[in-house]
Amino acid sequence: MDEILLEAETEMETAISNMEKRFLNIRAGRANASMLDGIMVVYYGVETPLKQLATISIPEARQLCIKPFDKSSIGEIEKAILAANIGLTPNNNGETVILNIPALTEDTRKEYVKQAKGYSEDCRIQLRNARQDANKAIDKLEIPEDEAKSLQEEVQELINKYNKITDEKFKEKEQELMTI
Repeated sequence: MDEILLEAETEMETAISNMEKRFLNIRAGRANASMLDGIMVVYYGVETPLKQLATISIPEARQLCIKPFDKSSIGEIEKAILAANIGLTPNNNGETVILNIPALTEDTRKEYVKQAKGYSEDCRIQLRNARQDANKAIDKLEIPEDEAKSLQEEVQELINKYNKITDEKFKEKEQELMTI
C-alpha cells in the first residue's frame, strides 16, 4: 500500500521537475545558458549538443557568448542556432558567437505567460494521471473498503499538495516574466 503512494508521489515530483525544466526555456528578457539546451550542431557529420562543442558564458545580463573549442565549427553553430528558431540572431566575430537577447515587449511577455500556463496545465494533467493510476492500483488491492477509502484520501492529499506547488511555481514564473 505504501508502495502505491510512493510511486504516485514519485510521478508527481517528476511532473513538477519537468514543468520547471520547461519553464527554464521560457526566456524572461535575461540571458540564461539553458536557452541553448536543446540545440544540436552538425559537427563532422554527427549531431552534437552545443554544450559539448563550446563554452557558454553570460558577459552581460542580456547577452550570451558561445566560444567553440574548435573555431572551424562557428558556421555550423550559427546554422544550428538559426535552425532552432529560438528567436535570437547569432553574431560571429571570428572567435565567438554572440547572442543579444532583446528586451521583451508587453505582447511577448503575455505570450510567454500563456506558454508557461500551458506548461503548468500539462503538469496538472500528469498529476491527475498519477492520481488515476494510484486509484486504479488501490482498487485492484484486496483490502477492506474503509482502508481503500483512506488510501484514496491520502492520494487526494498528495495531488492537492502538488497542485499547490504547481500554482506557486507558475505564479513565480508569471511574476518573473511580467517584471520589467
